[in-house]
Amino acid sequence: MSPHDASSPFAGWLGADPEVARLVEEEMARQSSTLQLIASENFTSPAVLAASGSVLTNKYAEGYPGRRYYGGNRVIDEVEELARERAKALFGAEHANVQPHAGANANLAVYQALVEPGDTILAMRLDHGGHLTHGSPASITSKIWRFVAYGVTAASDDPERPGEVIDFDQVADLAKREQPRLIVAGSTAYARTIEPGPFREIADEVGALFMFDAAHPAGLIAGGAHPSPVGVADVVTLTTHKTLRGPRGGAILCRADLAKKVDGAVFPGLQGGPLEHVVAAKAVAFREASQPEFGAYTAAVVANAKALASALADEGFRLVSGGTDNHMLLVDLRPFDAELTGKEAQEVLDRSGITLNRNTIPDDPRSPFVTSGLRLGTAAETTAGMGPDEMRGIAGLIGRTLRARGDEAALAEVRREVAALCGAFPPYPTLTGAATPTGAAPTTG
Repeated sequence: MSPHDASSPFAGWLGADPEVARLVEEEMARQSSTLQLIASENFTSPAVLAASGSVLTNKYAEGYPGRRYYGGNRVIDEVEELARERAKALFGAEHANVQPHAGANANLAVYQALVEPGDTILAMRLDHGGHLTHGSPASITSKIWRFVAYGVTAASDDPERPGEVIDFDQVADLAKREQPRLIVAGSTAYARTIEPGPFREIADEVGALFMFDAAHPAGLIAGGAHPSPVGVADVVTLTTHKTLRGPRGGAILCRADLAKKVDGAVFPGLQGGPLEHVVAAKAVAFREASQPEFGAYTAAVVANAKALASALADEGFRLVSGGTDNHMLLVDLRPFDAELTGKEAQEVLDRSGITLNRNTIPDDPRSPFVTSGLRLGTAAETTAGMGPDEMRGIAGLIGRTLRARGDEAALAEVRREVAALCGAFPPYPTLTGAATPTGAAPTTG
């Protein structure tokens, strides 16, 4: 379909810029015809798309509702206040800041609000599942604050005592020895439930504040598929575009007594004018996540992840920590093929229409650019309506692709099967001429 074609959904939006219209059309085709298994991605509803592409993008609104540095913000104040109130109601929080442009910004703002430069922060190791903003040498966070890292336990073959889970004995020992000002829970590549209670106990014992980075499980928390850290942690940061199924952005939830510090750290401490079109889209996502059917969606996300994990194990892959409790799974490629790297696997799967990302595994002998593992997630394809049967089929397609990675004809056949599967579960049928994404009322399979 050409962007100049009157039937193209992008003709009216970008008719004056055919080059960009073509690229948007191509990305729509890619998302609709290939499998989206990146754990940090999802398909938003058309309502979220509409809000994020609205005239609200035209308004400058430095400050907060009722305290702006620019005039003409009466409507904008209502938009942001609606988003804040919906976030508070959804998560049961005393205060919400919905201005952070991303999860990284939210984390930086919390550090700035609660910790002095040079103070010690205890957070998860990057190669054990932590995030860049948890003190990676590549992040500005490690240049401002002193990070001490905890990790996961050793791998185990004992099903009664699974390995590669957060080592709370290590967390407690490090906290006692290092006396951190802040303890951070949360991860970017950890497939098990993160219980907030043990972190709270350790923080209280050493007099530290406790921050829970819920970037990945935020939607699962909202839907009841993951225990909530709100009310347990002093501060909770999150992103709105992963399991929460909203626009790209971040948010911060905190106790009322920390609200002034947190708000001041976001603006003027870190950011300028908020992206109010994105704030409006966050408000839409918070409302969608408050509906009963969202709980069914998050349960389906977890069920699909478990089905995919089990089927990949049957294909000969090793699941880090032995499985998953959430929307993601981490795969160790070495038992499947000792020579296969995460980089090569990601690239060959991409050619077959299966999109995921390479990822380090605990104590990975390879570099973060090469890796020995893959990270997969089920949030997006669950939104599209896929269920456990499709997950088992996807595992088979992954196994076939990687076994035949040097056979272009075999890869082309997998690509055709992937396209057929995706054609049965279009994420945006109304925009492509088929049907709407499941949005606030997903097909759970």
